[in-house]
Amino acid sequence: MALSPSNLDEIARCFGLGEGARLLGPPARGELGQVWRMETSTGSWAVKELFEQRVEDEASRQAAFQEAAVAVGVPAPGIVRTVDGRVLLDLEDCQVRVYAWVEVEPPDLDLDPVPVGSAVAAIHRLGYPGDGAVHPWYTDPVGAEAWDALFRRLTRAGNPQGVRLAERRAELCALEQLLSPPAPVQQLHLDLWADNIRAISDGGLCVLDWENAGTGDPSQELALVLAEFCSESAERAASLHEAYVDEGGPGRVRRPEDFSMAIAQLGHILEWQCKNWLRARSPEARQHAQGAIEEFLARPLTREVIERVLDGVT
Repeated sequence: MALSPSNLDEIARCFGLGEGARLLGPPARGELGQVWRMETSTGSWAVKELFEQRVEDEASRQAAFQEAAVAVGVPAPGIVRTVDGRVLLDLEDCQVRVYAWVEVEPPDLDLDPVPVGSAVAAIHRLGYPGDGAVHPWYTDPVGAEAWDALFRRLTRAGNPQGVRLAERRAELCALEQLLSPPAPVQQLHLDLWADNIRAISDGGLCVLDWENAGTGDPSQELALVLAEFCSESAERAASLHEAYVDEGGPGRVRRPEDFSMAIAQLGHILEWQCKNWLRARSPEARQHAQGAIEEFLARPLTREVIERVLDGVT
């Protein structure tokens, strides 16, 4: 859904962003929204158009966590609130929120692991109180029966990846046997994949997309970051983990069970994208889901990856 000129004027007025609002370039699309660059008389702003309606109370609590992180030096975009202090703005056809614009580079798995570890440590060092219970997305297995049923449906529906996914079934189930409860817990980002830890065009890093922030185990989130950025190199894992520890991060990765958050989250992402492919109503939606499934197949989390990372950090 594209924002209209009338939307731009309302956004600029409600967030106090000045005059002459205009959009630059196509939006950057994510799974839960797309980000537009808006220029006004006061500068550049990131307008996030949400695909699903959010609740102001929840959005405000997550925004407070991001603002607390920025206040202690975590590299993240500043949140822009409306003139009456709200995070979300409901328009006629969509819901938006606004951030300071940051020029970031494309996702890069080869980022220098030292600043990545330091940035994660800065988030965890806050010790921000958790916002409720840990969501099952980060703790629960999909389960063998559900995987079997899903892969059968994909194969019957003609999904070109169905057979390859079925070949991953044993590894998926073996990983889910490692799932362990998170403890201790605090407020975390919970989405620290390469899409959301980016290099800035003029140097440094930026941590994006704090909208899924919630309660979790810092050791498990550290393990997720290690699996994402260091899956091919024990040496990179050692550098990232050492930087994290040196900067006072409270988490420690010592055993395969510490990768529970990554295992559960990747499993649920894969399940969700497979179901998106099955229920897609347009070629574009089906192609998008298929691309996400292919990304999983190209870089799967495996027990071998976990052992390689552990070799580095221990």
